[in-house]
Order: sequence, then structure tokens, then C-alpha cells
Amino acid sequence: ALYAGSQFKGLQTCGSSSYEVVVDIQRVDLNESMLSGYLNIKGLTTEFPELTTYFEGEIIGPKHSFLTRKWQTQQIIDRRHWERFDSFKPYLEIFNRDGFVYDPTNKDFVYMRWKEQFLVPDHRVHTIDGASFAGFYYICYQRSTNKIIGFYY
Repeated sequence: ALYAGSQFKGLQTCGSSSYEVVVDIQRVDLNESMLSGYLNIKGLTTEFPELTTYFEGEIIGPKHSFLTRKWQTQQIIDRRHWERFDSFKPYLEIFNRDGFVYDPTNKDFVYMRWKEQFLVPDHRVHTIDGASFAGFYYICYQRSTNKIIGFYY
């Protein structure tokens, strides 16, 4: 169900607060291991009671490794976030080895990184009081349950 037009609804939690989230996938390019879409969050800030951001994502596989290697991220940060997914445990000791490539083609779990780019509809807005675009999400999509879990860094 990871295709252009798919939608996921859920909650984003931060401490004791929860916010309704809707993710709309707009584009999936498995050959390039990329996807993009919109992330809508309700109640995160008072300035924007409902805000939507455009994000671009990398699908972990032959073109993108588990090591982020950008956005001021180090291997220890990657490890701390990926290991929060129970499904990642078998890869914990090998994810950073030279030559290791995760192939999500026939696996139940698809790992991704999503990076918010800007606010929609005003792409000139890159910062909002009470919200941040500086980080990114570590994402795990499970095909068998059609659920997404993510952790922000």
C-alpha cells in the first residue's frame, strides 16, 4: 500500500502531548528509492492550528543505506534511532558494515528517512515557532499491517 495516493492516519506523540497526523503519499519511485508527500499535523502550534508540510523521503535499499551521512547525523545517532524499531534488531550489528545492502523488495518492513522541506501552501516558510523542520524522521513501514511508525530526530 505504499504508492502514490496512499494515505496514513495516526498520532505523533511528544512527551505527554499527542497530535493527529495524516500522511498523503504523492510520489513513489522504487527504481530511485525515493518518495514524497504531505504531512498534516493538527494542534502542534497556536500560530498554525493545522499545518501541512511537503516532505521527500529515501527508501533504504540499494541506493540509500541505513547510515544517513548528512543533516549533522553520526552513526551513533542512526543506531539509536533504528534500534527503536523491533524489526531492525537482526541488522543491528551489520547495518554499518561495508557491502551490507538491505533489499526491501520481498521484506515485510520498508525503512525510510523523511525530510520535511517547507510549509504548504507557502513554500517560503521554513521556520515556525513551536515546530521544526531542522530534523528528519526515521520511518518503518510494515506491509503486512499497512502501518507506519516513525521517530523524529
